[in-house]
Amino acid sequence: MWSTAAWWWAHHHIRLLLPALFLAAALFFFLASPRSSPSFFALPASREHSPSGSRLIWAQRRLAEWRPCEWWQTAMPAPSTRNGYIRIDCYGGLNQLRRDLCDGIAVARLLNATMVLPKFEVAAYWNESSGFADVFDVDHFIEQTRGYVEVVKDMPEEISLKEPFKVDCRKRKGHFDYVETVLPALLEHRYISLTPAMSQRKDRYPAHVKACYCQGCYNALQLNKKVEAKAMELLQAIPKPFLSLHLRFEPDMVAYSRCEYSALSSKSLDVIEAARGEDRNVLIGDAARLWRNRGKCPLTPSETAFILQALGIPTETNIYLAAGDGLMELEGFTSIYKNMYTKSSLLTHEDFERMHGNTKAALDYYVSVNSDAYVTTFFGNMDKMVTAMRTMQGLQKTLVLSRRAFANYTAAGLAGDQLAKAMWDAHREDYIMGRGLALPEHCFCEFKL
Repeated sequence: MWSTAAWWWAHHHIRLLLPALFLAAALFFFLASPRSSPSFFALPASREHSPSGSRLIWAQRRLAEWRPCEWWQTAMPAPSTRNGYIRIDCYGGLNQLRRDLCDGIAVARLLNATMVLPKFEVAAYWNESSGFADVFDVDHFIEQTRGYVEVVKDMPEEISLKEPFKVDCRKRKGHFDYVETVLPALLEHRYISLTPAMSQRKDRYPAHVKACYCQGCYNALQLNKKVEAKAMELLQAIPKPFLSLHLRFEPDMVAYSRCEYSALSSKSLDVIEAARGEDRNVLIGDAARLWRNRGKCPLTPSETAFILQALGIPTETNIYLAAGDGLMELEGFTSIYKNMYTKSSLLTHEDFERMHGNTKAALDYYVSVNSDAYVTTFFGNMDKMVTAMRTMQGLQKTLVLSRRAFANYTAAGLAGDQLAKAMWDAHREDYIMGRGLALPEHCFCEFKL
């Protein structure tokens, strides 16, 4: 028989424990229950191969992946004396500007020069007037390059009052030596503006120059606070989870490819012909077949939709279309993937109309880097930067659709389920081996899993 005191103690503590026990049980049920999420974004629960017959590309067990190398993330200080000042002049749209700037950062270190803030020279074609500071965070750029290359906002008055000596390397082809070609002008004039070569092998640079390229390109270039705030607003407006798709099928791009498309609408064929000009004749015969089989012809929106379905992308997937104006034949994609979102559909009309072209491109870049998955139909300057930055953040759901595989399989007569199976096999192999991203090997290292 319990005493009165013992009965009171038990009654009092049971009243306190019952809510706690109920809460613990509820939490256990919640945490133990499987979470619902679109199958496209799900990953396998173990590291075993996916079940036979699975058509979920992201569920395949990866055998290798790329990560930023550790060696370049420690600064290699430059000599205390400098050979002069160098300004990098960059041309084109945002992603071309960024490509030139990345190269220019490395050249500045190679020539042991002090770098002043770059100048964005945008051709009339881009209808663009924004400068470096209008897109990127200047203070972050200077801070992150410290110890790799010296960057300054201002120069001594005797230097700043004169125009820099122009050195344009854009038309240089093959490997050439910046030290032999550009350093004499830097030493003579003390202040030069440099437009880097469009294709220069970086694997021949000394280690400290490679490190400067990697740091400058992948850690130092950050959107300024105003642009980033607008990009975050856009990112938050997209239903989650979502896939960012960089789809390229504009008239000028198709015209430049010199590829023939017979199944397009008469309207699309007319605008392609208008963009073609006299020096972009359509290839015919064996030349056309070989060109297409090398993967030189852009995928149409309907071909893109077919490949995404072959890769197991559910048609109800939320898709952000990272693309500019003028896409042709888009209904071939949206008739299958209906949950599509764009900058213009998510931002206010006033916001969208006020933006420069570089700002719009920066929004696409930011959203694509931070998307749940990224797929591109063309591997241009934006795609190279997005895939690299996603790799920097450990985001591995990234895929470049193979135009070469699609062209070769269709040329062999494959269609329907056979073509879908062949495209699945080709992209699965690329994905599990971490291939197709074309990351700079001096900045990113392969890891076997």
